[in-house]
Amino acid sequence: MRPKGGSGAKPRWLAAQACRAVLDRGQALDEAFASLLGAVEDSRDRSLVRRLANGVMRDWPALDFLVRQLLERPMKAGDRIVFFLLAVAVHELRDGREPDHAVVHAAVAAAAGFRGGRLRGLVNAVLRNFLRQRDTLEVMVAEDPARSRGYPRWLIERIEADWPAEAEAILAAGNRVPPLWLRTNRRRWSREQALDMLTEAGLQAHLPKDFPDALVLDERVRVSELPGIADGALSVQDGAAQLVVEEMELEDGQRVLDACAAPGGKSAHILERADVELTALDIDGDRLKRVGENLERIGHDAQLTVGNAAEPRAWWDGRQFDRILIDAPCSATGVIRRHPDIRWLRRTADVEALVATQRAMLDALWPLLKPGGILVYATCSVLVVENAGQVQPFLERHADARVIEHTELPGRAAGPGRQLLPGDENCDGFYCLAARRLQ
Repeated sequence: MRPKGGSGAKPRWLAAQACRAVLDRGQALDEAFASLLGAVEDSRDRSLVRRLANGVMRDWPALDFLVRQLLERPMKAGDRIVFFLLAVAVHELRDGREPDHAVVHAAVAAAAGFRGGRLRGLVNAVLRNFLRQRDTLEVMVAEDPARSRGYPRWLIERIEADWPAEAEAILAAGNRVPPLWLRTNRRRWSREQALDMLTEAGLQAHLPKDFPDALVLDERVRVSELPGIADGALSVQDGAAQLVVEEMELEDGQRVLDACAAPGGKSAHILERADVELTALDIDGDRLKRVGENLERIGHDAQLTVGNAAEPRAWWDGRQFDRILIDAPCSATGVIRRHPDIRWLRRTADVEALVATQRAMLDALWPLLKPGGILVYATCSVLVVENAGQVQPFLERHADARVIEHTELPGRAAGPGRQLLPGDENCDGFYCLAARRLQ
């Protein structure tokens, strides 16, 4: 189906398709964008599709409720895409960036090419009814915590249980658009030099305290337009993730394992910080190719190994490592502001399975660490069961492990290890623990 006529029809229709891919089919939003936006030549249209779809993800409980309230009868299964088109339009009307009449017109135009345009009248009527009933409907939205906060109930309950004093701030931070953090390749230039280059290009940025390789842009721009990106002098990486290398205490000549390396941001940072022998391990061969591409961009390489971190006998050569990084698979509840679809792709059962995987990786990789070496366990989660709740039993199982306290780094003490909550230092949510193996 191709939307007929009407300015802005195509990006609204594509945004509806992206939302349906996530909410009905369980596809990650980035994957949906990759398949939908390849033929969209106008960069403004691509940006609009992304903005609208991300906005729906952040506000889905309210939008789902509002559209259902406005429909006189449930929509037929074959017309489901129009339900998402209505959700996109209602989000846009609530967002208020465009005039109401323009939003309604674009949505009606987007529906014109679907099933002969027979649902154009329905789209027009639903959106105009929303405008007439907006105040009453918004009161109804505010009465329900899931609708007003934009999260599934199970996740709200988990965050409230783990972080009772901080829960509202965590949930609010997850609904804000994140800043663009950059990482300086210190082998190429200093971050002060990078800042000067950005300024010369007309881009405003600042150097955040306590993040020695980081810059933060004051306004988001297209990454491809940034000087230094193409040749590996700059990379996109949130400040919280950049703290991993500080926990690792890297030195030249060390043998290092990045146990869950894809897509390669932390592997690249390791090689930018020290001349080490790096093994980049990942269970997914296709994703491991992205690690190689990222390392090639910065002018470095590593031993790329396909394998399961929880089963080292299948890939380990018997030589112990000086440093091991386990950037563990997790619920990703700390990066919801950056990937708002995560809240709809995760289930409680997923967390339980991830916790089991994390435990298996920790126990399997600990013997691969040299005496005196350091293992760093990290997640982009805010759930205690994946963080301090995972690490404390590990320390009890391994008497030869001692926590290294990095109190000079940003974050708060969270049992053993340190936690950044979403929004802390303007960062994503992130947990990190460093443990030394005793001689």
